Amino acid sequence: MPLDETDQNLIAALKRDGRAGISDLAAQLGVSRATVRSRLTRLLDSGEIAGFTALTSADLAESPVRALMMVAIEGTGTDRAVGRMLAMQAVRAVHATSGRWDVIVDLATDSLSALDETLARIRRLDSVTSSETHLLMSTRRAQRSR
Repeated sequence: MPLDETDQNLIAALKRDGRAGISDLAAQLGVSRATVRSRLTRLLDSGEIAGFTALTSADLAESPVRALMMVAIEGTGTDRAVGRMLAMQAVRAVHATSGRWDVIVDLATDSLSALDETLARIRRLDSVTSSETHLLMSTRRAQRSR
């Protein structure tokens, strides 16, 4: 579904404040409440906006050790390998990618030794052929208004 400028501005406003009311959004965008309501309904129905969520303070807390692990997986073993990775406590997400690596694994642990153990477990999976890991030294987050 092609997004026009009003759709893009509505999505940007909701990213800044997902709790904004229809009237507030209409005022910010310079359009009517009916326009905001119909656009929002269309964006939700089409799946362009997949949903809304609440962030807790625990969601924003950072584990002391964070890493991204790029992983190459041979043959048809991707689904099984990803399932096993997702079952590991340190794995926050597994992202399918294009290019040299099949997946990128987002890892968070309390210590380097815990990270090392998780990396070893992933490398031991049958279909994993190679990997490369990058430690995250710092994280900057986008400011979101409340």
